[in-house]
Amino acid sequence: MLDFIDKSPTPFHAVATSCEILEKNNFQRLHEKDEWNLTAGNKYYVVRNSSSLIAFVLGSAQTEEAGCYIIGAHTDSPNLRLKPNPEYENFGYEQLGVEVYGGVLLASWTDRDLSIAGRVFVRDDGETHEKLVFFENPLLRIPQLAIHLNRNVNDKGLILNKQTHLPPIFTMGGLSSKSTVKGLISDRLQCDPDTIVGFDLSLHDTHRGVLAGPNEEFIFSARLDNLASCHAGLKALTESPGNMKTTQVLALHDHEEVGSSSAQGAESCFLKDVLERVVGTSKPREAFFRTLARSFCISADMAHAVHPNYADMHDTRHMPLLNHGPVVKSHSNQKYATDGGTGVFFESLCKDAEVPFQKFIVRSDLLCGSTLGPITATNLGIPTVDVGSPMLSMHSIREMAGTSDHENLVTVFKRFFSI
Repeated sequence: MLDFIDKSPTPFHAVATSCEILEKNNFQRLHEKDEWNLTAGNKYYVVRNSSSLIAFVLGSAQTEEAGCYIIGAHTDSPNLRLKPNPEYENFGYEQLGVEVYGGVLLASWTDRDLSIAGRVFVRDDGETHEKLVFFENPLLRIPQLAIHLNRNVNDKGLILNKQTHLPPIFTMGGLSSKSTVKGLISDRLQCDPDTIVGFDLSLHDTHRGVLAGPNEEFIFSARLDNLASCHAGLKALTESPGNMKTTQVLALHDHEEVGSSSAQGAESCFLKDVLERVVGTSKPREAFFRTLARSFCISADMAHAVHPNYADMHDTRHMPLLNHGPVVKSHSNQKYATDGGTGVFFESLCKDAEVPFQKFIVRSDLLCGSTLGPITATNLGIPTVDVGSPMLSMHSIREMAGTSDHENLVTVFKRFFSI
């Protein structure tokens, strides 16, 4: 999992890394623009906009008789993204303008060794090509103001203006052509800077994920939310027993952290389109509706573990702990899709797999975040449960989870795909 996350600083890299894993496990790539000729028992995957992916193993039974078992997760994480014209000089420094993506815990991005990754569009001989770039060496830093100049910071907290306080220092102004984003990229890709016509670039922490604690019981890493869930789903799908009657589906969507409203987000038609084509366009449309009625979805997104220093922020009877098993998340106002029936179904999977489970509900006087679950349930009418591994430091540049929780989540997912 740590290797998967380290190779995936952006959703584009997460999907590319997932494709490598799927290819090694004999999954065949499909393209939405092509005609699909699917065979029962075979493995397939399709990518949309390089940042969302749906993989599936076609079951031996007709989908309208056996349905589809779906695990959904998201490839994006809160971070800082470069603006289209990022470079500017400021008091002798070359800085980069950034935009906040998602609910970033901003203070955690200061005084870190940062770098750049994402996708670049290169125009060559009249054709535009998409390429990935990933700088692993530290290139940037957002230095905090010294405490001598901000005496109240420890009492009042670090207050950051998103426009003026977050632009990282890149270099000293006017040193060389490499002192530009395009200069760095062109040197890496061995292309002329003028052929770079567009990009989607993000900042990322250069420190690798690690196992930590006296017994390596903890995981410290960037982007655990939600690449840990993506990895668990991938591992379960690629190691599923095969020859199952039910079609097994893994849906990894981009843009969950900003509401999922995009061509490749969970609110799009991507999953629905794929499921319709899996059922088969030559069949009556009733077969598709029957398939949905027999299907089930697990929405996998990381969950809030109780913070021992802030235990009063949790409901006293719903305090998930690290390394105590997957968390079933509920919310009567539908921020999570879990209901009594879907919760019982997942809990039965845990019992069958001999995996402990926990329950979470937010305090009644606090707002609740949401997941892909309610969106999938709304779009497709599929019974859905929201679950996830417990974690601390959610949406920080470095997050914390339990080692055995990830193993347990994979075990439950494998059980789900073996029904």
